[in-house]
Amino acid sequence: MYIIDSACISPQQTFDNAFFEGNVKVHEGDRYIAVEPAYGQLIPAALMRRMGKAVRMGVGAGLPLMQRNQVEGIILGTANGGLEDCLKFLNQIVDYNEGTLTPTNFVQSTPNAVAGNLALMSKTTGYNATHVHKGLAFEAALLDTMMLLDEKPGQRFMIGSIEEISDYNHNIDLLSGSFKTGHFTSENLFSLDSPGSANGEGAAMFVVQAEKPAGKAANIRDVFQSSYLPEEEINATAEFFLERNGLSVKDIDAIILGISGDNRTDHLYFNLQQSLFAHAECYTYKNMVGDYPTGSAFATWMGAQVHAGEKVPEQCVCSRSGSDKIENILIYNHFKASQHGFILLGA
Repeated sequence: MYIIDSACISPQQTFDNAFFEGNVKVHEGDRYIAVEPAYGQLIPAALMRRMGKAVRMGVGAGLPLMQRNQVEGIILGTANGGLEDCLKFLNQIVDYNEGTLTPTNFVQSTPNAVAGNLALMSKTTGYNATHVHKGLAFEAALLDTMMLLDEKPGQRFMIGSIEEISDYNHNIDLLSGSFKTGHFTSENLFSLDSPGSANGEGAAMFVVQAEKPAGKAANIRDVFQSSYLPEEEINATAEFFLERNGLSVKDIDAIILGISGDNRTDHLYFNLQQSLFAHAECYTYKNMVGDYPTGSAFATWMGAQVHAGEKVPEQCVCSRSGSDKIENILIYNHFKASQHGFILLGA
């Protein structure tokens, strides 16, 4: 399926072209907060005041795409979207002794609140689904959309992901060792030989269709997902994934890896890159936007921008191949070394 339009809100200035022009934001600490655009021309002020952050980012990234493109349905993936409003609602139950509660937090407390708001604001009455599968939520949304386009090849759908940093969830993950402690910045995140990473958030949205468009467009050729994949089978799985798409390892021009700075799990990425893809360009992104369950959606957006001719900031480059021609891009990401996803982009 082909990406004909996209938008991204992240801890970098990705809503416009500033990120690829070299305007890279340096983050300190273990939370990379999203840089949100001005929503004033897009969302009415009275409505925006009632929106939680996940809904605000999802609508901000998705609604402009739906205004430019007629879509038949909305398919999103998230792990923590809506969690902050859910916690606010649960706290209200205690604070008001199960009395009269404000409905806003309840309405926005579920993961499908973003897709619902997008449908209501754009009057889209077609297929509407939200996949909540932790680190494979975006991959599940991709697979769902591919099956839909097999049934309805003449239609367009919007797919994407939304993630927000919830104080409650962040503190639990911090106590479990998911994030680094002490003073560090995004500039030295990868050079610290220590466990944990930094938390991130954001929204990435895409309008896709089955038919090849007239101009140049990135093609999401295939997606593969696996839970509890043994470390010794990752390389073989990557080769199998490429083989079923008629490609070999040598056909991959660039690889985007979810390196997070966690010395307990980053070797999975390095082993794959060094053993199979040493010849290819190698990019990373979590030092820019943080580590969150649906980070592969940002990687997909970045890969689509590479296909469009954008130059990846040097902070995202692990190694260069010396080739100017990049057609086939392989994205590999895992969530806490338990959920593994591969996404194949073609020109």
